[in-house]
Order: sequence, then C-alpha cells, then structure tokens
Amino acid sequence: MTAPIDPRRPGPETGLRWRALEPADVPAWHALLQRMAAVDRPPWTDTTADLEHALANSSNDPARDTLAGFDRTGTLRAFGRVALNRGSETADGFGGVDPELRGRGIGREVLRWQLERARQRLHGPGHRRPVLRVYAEEANAGHVGLLAAAGGTVSRYFTEMTRPLDAAPPEAPLPQGMSFATFSNRLSEPIRQAHNEAFRDHWGSEPRDLERWKFTTTHPHFRRDWSFAVIDGEGQVAGYHLASYDPECERIHGHTEGYTELLGVRRGWRGQGLAPAMLAEAMRRYAASQMQKAALAVDTENPSGALALYENLGYRPTHREVVFDFPLR
Repeated sequence: MTAPIDPRRPGPETGLRWRALEPADVPAWHALLQRMAAVDRPPWTDTTADLEHALANSSNDPARDTLAGFDRTGTLRAFGRVALNRGSETADGFGGVDPELRGRGIGREVLRWQLERARQRLHGPGHRRPVLRVYAEEANAGHVGLLAAAGGTVSRYFTEMTRPLDAAPPEAPLPQGMSFATFSNRLSEPIRQAHNEAFRDHWGSEPRDLERWKFTTTHPHFRRDWSFAVIDGEGQVAGYHLASYDPECERIHGHTEGYTELLGVRRGWRGQGLAPAMLAEAMRRYAASQMQKAALAVDTENPSGALALYENLGYRPTHREVVFDFPLR
C-alpha cells in the first residue's frame, strides 16, 4: 500500500505567504469573499457566521484542512478549504483568489493542494470511490476553465431560479385534512428526520446530523416565519419547507428575495400536490414580508421533475452552477 500524499502548501513562487486559516482571520476572509463577489456576482456569499462555523466544525481540522495566502502587506489574497462529513467518500473543495491576482497560477496551486489534502483524508481501503467535488458558477469562465483543465469531470448542473411576487401566488391548495405548521423547536427534529428520509436517494445528498441541522436552523439568515411543515390528519410531518433571507442580495442583485433552502415530501405522501402547495404558501409569506421575489435552486437532472414543477409555478433561471468531480484513486 502506498503512503498517503502529503498536502504541500504552495511555495513562494506565488508571491504569497501561506498558512492555515485561524478564527482571527474571519474578517479578512469575509472581506476577500466580498471582493470576489463584486466581480463574480454569485447568487450568494458566505457570511461571517458561515466562516466561523467552517472553522469550528468538528468533522474537519482547520490546521490541516484550510489554506490562506497573504501578500507582503498582510492582506488575505487567496484561500482553500477541504470539507468532509463523517462517513462520506466525497470531499468538498472551496477556494478563491482575489480578482487583482488572478491569472498568475495561484488558483492552480490552491486546487493542487485541495486534491492532495482530499487524497490524504480519503486514503485507504475503506474508501471505494473517493472524490473531490468542486462547484463553480457557469458564468465564471476562469474558474470553470481551471477545473476543466485540471481534469475535472462535469457531474451535475444546478440552476438558481427566481419568481416575481408582484403577481398572486398560484392556486395550489393542500389536500383535505392537511395543514401548515410554522417551524418551531418542537417540530425541528421531526422535520430533520423527514428531510433525511426524503433525500435518502437524492444525488449528492448526505444525512444531516444534529450539528449540521442546528447550524441550519440557528443561522442568522434562517427565517422561522417562512419555514413550516405540512402536517397530515394523524399529526405526521408529510413535507417541509425551510427558508432564508440574505440581506446582501439586494446590494448584489438589486432585489430582495425569500429563498427556499430545503423543500421535501416524504415518500408516502408524494403525488398529492404538496410541493406546489408549499411553494405557494412560501410565496404568500415572502410577499407579506415585502419581498420582491421568491428564489430556489434545483438539480437540473433531478428525475422527480422538479425543474418542470418550478417552471410551471413561474420560476425562471438566473444562474447555473457546474459541479466538477475529481476521482481520487
């Protein structure tokens, strides 16, 4: 058996000084992401809470799973991160380079480090199909080109969609005997279990443990008043809708929106129109909060027909994300 690859940090040829990210770097890290967003205009950017969580997540070691490149003035100019959930064979790669320093090979060095670190973490006979997975905005030609040139294979597309709320929500009532129940602490665990059941066979989805679920439902952007479950006549959670509000959306994209983070229907309740009913209810709640649009993301190749459902409800594509996989054998 070969020894695991040692993930070497980039060298001085990049013009940057490299080390692991630390909690004190979060403001500088967030500032870097904001500079990147001003050029790349992604549908969303990480908040400081997201970055703090990434460094505190017990499944990963920031000292070994993060990378930060600083220039001579001490300004953070590039970063990389590899994240792996417990029991998973898919490592996620995150990274970026300050727009002022792109085109100098720094991104290639960050990706090389990500691949080496992912190989190290997924080394051994217990991993049958280890993969590093990286997401890129389709409109970001530089990032897409970098991943393709490095040998990544496109495995999926995700489409961001929005629907104006100046028109009335579609008519999509719940079946008789079912009702909406706004998210509460009492409902949180039944909804988590419903989500893990509903997405059990969904591409790229992994069960959400208590830590990940708590982060989702306590995130500063999470909106309890827009989140709810569908309760059937026996008190069971049949479906659920979790939503968020990003205050940066208006600055970046020029409108406010309510965002559907998670939407699912348990298998025994499918085919009864619960998904359109939940989205129509979400639109009503967004509009009552003076939002201008409803938004969500969809797996373009989802065999459930979700893309057609959203289009029939008035959602239209705005961005597309490309998923690249790097097999690590």
